[in-house]
This record gives sequence, C-alpha cells and structure tokens, in this order.
Amino acid sequence: MTTLMNRQYYLASRPAGAPDSSNVPARDVPVPEPADGEVVLKNLYISLDPAIRGWMGDDPNYIEPIALGDAVRSSVIGRVVKSDSPDFAEGDVAMTVGAWEAYTRVPGVMLNKLDEAAGIPLSTYLGVLGPTGLTAYFGLLDVGRPKAGDTVLVSAAAGAVGSVVGQIAKMQGCRVVGMAGTDDKCRWLEEDLGFDAVINYKQCGDYEAAIRVACPKGVDVYFDNVGGEIFDAALLCLNKFARVAVCGWISTYNVPDAPGPTNLWQLVAESVTVQGFTVIDYMDRFPEGIAQLAEWVVAGKLQFREEIVDGLDNILPTFLRLFDGSNQGKLVIRIPEE
Repeated sequence: MTTLMNRQYYLASRPAGAPDSSNVPARDVPVPEPADGEVVLKNLYISLDPAIRGWMGDDPNYIEPIALGDAVRSSVIGRVVKSDSPDFAEGDVAMTVGAWEAYTRVPGVMLNKLDEAAGIPLSTYLGVLGPTGLTAYFGLLDVGRPKAGDTVLVSAAAGAVGSVVGQIAKMQGCRVVGMAGTDDKCRWLEEDLGFDAVINYKQCGDYEAAIRVACPKGVDVYFDNVGGEIFDAALLCLNKFARVAVCGWISTYNVPDAPGPTNLWQLVAESVTVQGFTVIDYMDRFPEGIAQLAEWVVAGKLQFREEIVDGLDNILPTFLRLFDGSNQGKLVIRIPEE
C-alpha cells in the first residue's frame, strides 16, 4: 500500500502570549494505516476558532489541553481516502474532531457523514450549520433566555458567533445592539443584519458611556464573547434580573495574568444571572439546532460571512487574525483537492 505523508502543525511548547512558529512548528510524518473500524480522511476544510488558543495552554478547561507533541486540535471536514469501517467508503465526506494536518485518522464512530449532493457548501458545516451556529443558537436561547422587548447586547457582534446571535435575537422581538471593531463591520450589522444600534469599540472611548447611549433602557441580555474591559463595562449597564451568557473571553487569551473583572458586585446589586457554557453541553440537541438554523438560512432569515483561506501552511498566521479582528466572519482553512 502507498504510505501517505502527513503535514502537521503540532504543539511544541505552550505559548505565553500569541502563539508563534516556535510554539506551533510543522513536521511531515507517515499516516498509519487505519485499524479496525477506523478511516483516514484527506482534510478539505479546517475550522479556526478562538477556543483553540485555550487548548494550547495547560489551565483547566472544558476539554483536555492539547498534549505537547500532538497536532493542534480542530474540527475538520475531509474525504475518506482509506477505510476499515463498514459505515464509510472511499470518497465519502465527513466531519470530525481532527487537527491542523493534511490527513486525519479517526474511528468511524467519531465521523458525521455529510451529503455533498445536498448543494450546501461543505464549509458551512463548520460555521453557521455547525458548532458556530449551534453555539449562538443554544447560548442565546437557552442561556440568555431573551423575551420580546428585551435589549440584547452582543460583543464581537460581527464575528461568526456574534452575528448569528444578533439575528436570532431580532427574530425573538428584541432590540439588538452590537459591538464591533471597524466601520465596515458596524455597517454590515446595521444595514444588512438589522441590528438596531452598533458601537465601534475601537473608536467609542468610554465603553460604559457608549453602551448607555446605545441602550438607553439598559441591557437585559448580554452575550459576551470578549471579556476584559468590555465585560466590566457591560456589567454596569445591566437591568434587574439580566442574564449574561459567557461564550468566550478572547481579549484575554493571549494576555498572561490578565486582570479579572472589577464590577462583579453588580451581580448582587441587580440580581443578575451569569452562566458560562460550551456547545458540547447541548450535543443531544444538535439535530434540533441544525434543523432550525438550516430552515432560517434557506428562508433568507439568517445571513453569515465566511472567509476561506487556501493552504495548510497559512494556518498559523490565519489563526492569529482571530485576535486582531481582521477576519470577516467564520474563518476556515481550505486544502484544495488535487
């Protein structure tokens, strides 16, 4: 049999700040033949998500940190090139938890088969119809529990998760305010997605003052993607019995010993509920979420941005764009098929 060579980006050391090529170098290794029940995928799309930065550290997390020497973990979509599973044949396309690599070998039971004939771009199963969209769906509806007439504030609102959160909140009859970092992103939120107000957090100055202007009746639901100073300011603008859905704290991921929030007394003062969550909390309800998201997309009620970058060797610099805000929506690496 032909031995496949696998280009991998692996975790050589745990980054203290933004990861660089010394933390995540490349190597070329043989791909083992699939054992009983396993398949080998030729990866087509690799998802880039802020959570990956957390897995590179060794702090307690919702899943085990990436072990030193292992390829960097990520969701992938690939085509089966070798199979020892009765459920998958060569040529099938499937999604799984894989890594930053050209080929992924996994047990067949870990794969979700995708239907290429459905006419849905495969990359959307990593985005609006996958973990990204499901994070927004369950995080807003189950954790944020919006009601018609509520004011919903969303940080990183032009991001892959935040943009979906805002649109779902509008469907619930809420007034939606987003925070984003460029004028282009702010225009997109307001003009295309129907947000009621937007805040350019890089130009607004005092975050608390800007939130109070955009949310004159206060904030009932805050969907937090960033943490840091924006989270602290939002706490001061919450209404009685407000709900805070903590999805991510991207502003602190590359900051060693980042200071914690200082306005937590507001949780007592306003009887606020703060709940962190991850999408894997809702795995048993994924079919429900995907069906609803797909219905909204097909009906034109849910828009999304997707930025696809070609080439596995571009993966680390592309990943770092998540942290400077230069990406446009869901960020995906594509490995073109020959």
